[in-house]
Amino acid sequence: MKPAKLLLLAGDFVEDYEIMVPFQALQMVGHTVHAVCPGKKQGEQVRTAIHDFEGDQTYSEKRGHNFTLNATFDEIDPAKYDALVVPGGRAPEYLRLNAKVLDIVRYFDKADKPIAALCHGAQLLAAAGILKGRKLNCYPACAPEVELAGGTFVKVDFSEAVVDGKLVTGPAWTAHPAWLAKFLDVLEAHLTA
Repeated sequence: MKPAKLLLLAGDFVEDYEIMVPFQALQMVGHTVHAVCPGKKQGEQVRTAIHDFEGDQTYSEKRGHNFTLNATFDEIDPAKYDALVVPGGRAPEYLRLNAKVLDIVRYFDKADKPIAALCHGAQLLAAAGILKGRKLNCYPACAPEVELAGGTFVKVDFSEAVVDGKLVTGPAWTAHPAWLAKFLDVLEAHLTA
């Protein structure tokens, strides 16, 4: 596959696995991944949270690692990227309040570039207004937001992912193998088109 340049949106208390695994895996297969956070510069860090499924009515949350950003949010130009990656965790909850973040999400949608969103990442997509008529998955607690934004929540097993055009979504880090494989397929088709 031709190497791509990918933008990854991060924030404090992004889910640890949902940022680290795609960040490393996508680089491993030859892509450039720029991880950015509003208000932070290259070399600064975001704190992560580990969400786990331990038999409770919802996930548990524990303090994760510090994740070092490798690009500066205020310096990025979305037009220079081939696709967008939106991990979940707590970060999307407040990142959706940032007008520039929403503009970035809208840019990728309008430019018909691939978007991969996982778990609570759907909160950013809903707030950006890009879900009308789309089928997607996310953490089930975000399903009402998907529906209110005009999307259709597709229930899948926690190890599966959903593709709708160039939008690739999944429920949580447990879906990484399917989510990343489907995203790479969509990305390759986009790059060769």
